[in-house]
Amino acid sequence: MQQYYRRYFWFLTAPAVLLFVLVIALPFLTGVLYSFTAWRGTYFAGGKSVFESFVGLENYRATLESVDFRAAFTNSLFFTGISLAAVLVSSLGFALLIGMVRKAAGFYRAVLFLPNLLGGLALGYIWSFLFEIVYTRYLFGGEGALLNVPFFANMLQSRWQALTAMAIVTTWQMAGYMMMIFITGLNNIPGSLYEAADIDGCTAMQRFRHITAPLLLPSFTIVLFLTLANCFKMLDVNVALTEGSFNTRLLAYQILRVTRDFSPPDYGQAQAQAVIFFVLIAGVTLLQVSLTKRREVAL
Repeated sequence: MQQYYRRYFWFLTAPAVLLFVLVIALPFLTGVLYSFTAWRGTYFAGGKSVFESFVGLENYRATLESVDFRAAFTNSLFFTGISLAAVLVSSLGFALLIGMVRKAAGFYRAVLFLPNLLGGLALGYIWSFLFEIVYTRYLFGGEGALLNVPFFANMLQSRWQALTAMAIVTTWQMAGYMMMIFITGLNNIPGSLYEAADIDGCTAMQRFRHITAPLLLPSFTIVLFLTLANCFKMLDVNVALTEGSFNTRLLAYQILRVTRDFSPPDYGQAQAQAVIFFVLIAGVTLLQVSLTKRREVAL
């Protein structure tokens, strides 16, 4: 069998390689090229071809000087930071709690995983109703409400409150999926280690610190990578909850909207923002994976 694979390696991999080149690599490289041009979507300004409309780094300069892009970058950092912490804590907590359950553990896993199956737009519209009606009128809106917590009332009508609302929705959606990754990691930890720790008189916190946390680092690597990437790429929840109102555009939505901020639409600058967006996500995720992997090796 190994000889067969070696002999027909390129023949067997050719369809996958061709699909990757046509669907991912070629469009990506074309987009990078267009980011250096005055592309208007259906034509090139200043010439009939991509090379005649070449503007150098002008699109990148305009992007870095754009107030909207800088605001979207700040929003994405704030949103990602809150979401990352919330998803990490909640998913790990769910995994640890389910690990203690003796009966119906599968049912609880299914219930907590279910939000991940819902589409982002539908999820956003459902939570929009909850924030505007349930939270504001009945739970936290003051007079006649259960509690008076102004921050949780009219959450979608203020910049930082709306970004926090997006983080709440994202955490609710992603925590169940990340929980499954942690459960897999917990199941791979030998029970004999916990038995030895109990014999030595270790407390629950000591067991978590010296056994669970170190041996879960591979799971932490995956969860951090997926959460960072998904949060930076968040679009549908942003569209459903605020549509960028009250200065709440995230980077993905900023790229989508930049073509409508100019007349005629400046697709060249939008593509430049997409390239910067790609470099940002790639850099952050690679740095995170490198740091966590190094920690795994040290253990």
